[in-house]
Amino acid sequence: MKPSITRLIYLLLLFAFAGCSNKAVYQNLQLNKKQQCQQLPVSQYDECMRSIPLTYEEYERERQEVLKTSKKTKD
Repeated sequence: MKPSITRLIYLLLLFAFAGCSNKAVYQNLQLNKKQQCQQLPVSQYDECMRSIPLTYEEYERERQEVLKTSKKTKD
């Protein structure tokens, strides 16, 4: 039995939202960390801001590289 077009559209939307939500969660965590840094005294602010991780794009790029490397070592 062929899946209906509606089912296919729902499935595609589900996958699209899953990717977006990962990025949104990551960016929200970074925003929260930045807000925490703003509550610190000026002397600790710069160090706190440097401790904030990479942008989501940088994180994803590094993650993909690690996955490629680990896949090559398994083969």
